[in-house]
Amino acid sequence: MTSPLLRYCPDLYNYQRRETRPVMVGKVQIGGGAPVVVQSMLTSDTRDAAACVKEALALAEAGCQIVRVTAQTRVIAENLQHIRDGIRAAGCDVPLVADIHFKPDAAMEAVKWVEKVRVNPGNYADKKKFAVKEYTDEEYAAEVAYMEEQFVPLVKECIRLGRAMRIGTNHGSLSDRIMNRWGDTPLGMVESALEFARIARAQGYHNFLFSMKASNPKVMIEAYRLLVAHLNQLGSDWNYPIHLGVTEAGDGEDGRIKSAIGIGSLLADGIGDTVRVSLTEDAIFEIPVAQQLVKPYNEGLPARFERIENVPPVSYDPFDYVRRESQVLTINGIKTGGHETVPVFTTRKKWDAVAHKMDKLGDYKPEVVIEDSGVLEIDPRDDSAIASLNTSAEARLVSIQDGLNLPVIAAFRLLAARIDKKHPILLKDTFQAGGAGDFTENLLTAATNIGSLLCDGIGDAVIVNGEEAPGQSLRISYNILQAAGVRIFKTDYVACPSCGRTLFNLQTTTQKIRAATGHLKGVRIAVMGCIVNGPGEMADADFGYVGGAPGKINLYVGKTAVKFNIPEEEAVERLIDLIKEHDRWFDAPLAA
Repeated sequence: MTSPLLRYCPDLYNYQRRETRPVMVGKVQIGGGAPVVVQSMLTSDTRDAAACVKEALALAEAGCQIVRVTAQTRVIAENLQHIRDGIRAAGCDVPLVADIHFKPDAAMEAVKWVEKVRVNPGNYADKKKFAVKEYTDEEYAAEVAYMEEQFVPLVKECIRLGRAMRIGTNHGSLSDRIMNRWGDTPLGMVESALEFARIARAQGYHNFLFSMKASNPKVMIEAYRLLVAHLNQLGSDWNYPIHLGVTEAGDGEDGRIKSAIGIGSLLADGIGDTVRVSLTEDAIFEIPVAQQLVKPYNEGLPARFERIENVPPVSYDPFDYVRRESQVLTINGIKTGGHETVPVFTTRKKWDAVAHKMDKLGDYKPEVVIEDSGVLEIDPRDDSAIASLNTSAEARLVSIQDGLNLPVIAAFRLLAARIDKKHPILLKDTFQAGGAGDFTENLLTAATNIGSLLCDGIGDAVIVNGEEAPGQSLRISYNILQAAGVRIFKTDYVACPSCGRTLFNLQTTTQKIRAATGHLKGVRIAVMGCIVNGPGEMADADFGYVGGAPGKINLYVGKTAVKFNIPEEEAVERLIDLIKEHDRWFDAPLAA
């Protein structure tokens, strides 16, 4: 277990929002007790002011409260003035954020025209060449000094002009110095951000916030938890707000589920003051997803749950994923528990509804009927039920009974902490019968509740009850298991959202790659519009498709580029050839 001194949340059973200082971005307050703010990022080319103004106004109309736009170079950053002026001329005061990578001079130009600047500590001034070396303390200090020399002028300008800043670490773009000292780890992400924060604080600058983004929800969750725990250790005046996001989440249901697991689980623990959902879709579609994720907290839903009193310590380490140990049970011929595959349960009613087309459900077949499973459903606060279960000689599949007015995540944490480890646990998305909302709401709720628990190693089987449509509830179940990384049953895609840096049409390209490779179960493919996060975020991917220059694609194996400057019209076929070269290709089965 991690040191007990590391605590990111005062109460893992009862909601309590983290208290932060306010950060002002134009007229929008982040943190300091303000509602959680929703933001997004323009996909238009920053050089096209008219297109950027049009897109920003549409986002603001949809409820986006802060708009981010990329500024790749100083010359491009100059156009932020025209974008800002166009938005203000239309009577819209939505704050603008300049997204900066690699170019301190671009940041110095952008800060003149926008209300906030995002800097990435991994590439603002540091090197990123995937070099492996042992840094002496003197070499390490010398690079930090150089970074400080580059960064302090921006900090001073932010102070002079009253600008805000996001110190935004990405798992995919940690510097060589950080990678060699701390590794490609959540702790490395935290240390990278804290270096920049210390420089800012030394200048008397505090109008900033942090982010810790990753494409893997487990990594993202752990990084944010570690960050907050370290901020708590540093002292009460390190109470800076937090920007939440899962980077390169992808599109469709997969992108929404992955975002909900990462963002939703942290919001449920009281962490997060502003969110951006990153989808490989038009930015306008990110807004309703983000609004739905923050809605329960902005509307005070946690206060309506019963408090859980007299709580034991949780059964897992919040900073280190390990699947909870349990005995293996065979239920209706399906193994559950231990380190077995996590099966998908359904109700008798839903099973009967799809029984006539079971052969057409493909990878989304139900595996166990809950009414036939012998599951024991209890109130985790019931001392007598817990005592009876723990004195039984045989392992039982256990879940939580419906109808309880408890938060799902906290209730299952309590169950896992109180029952003997030998008993496997069946996770539910809700304790209320029937879906309370529309499909997207049900999907996001299920992903938040079940996905969060799976990322903490809790759960040996899952059932989605909140979505009444049988086929959709099964699809949600499987896609949550995939996004949480506990059951890989189809091709996995890491796809970044479009932005002004993107060198090809991400949406159509991603769909083209899906169509060609969607049958490659267990293969992970990254589709990246540019190199900002590409190589790093692809460390977990088997193959990568990355924009290298306009109309040109580079192909990667892991985080190593192996094919360069391929014409875009040939690149998907060349990707297939690369997969074949590494013996990961097989032909798609013929349609029945």
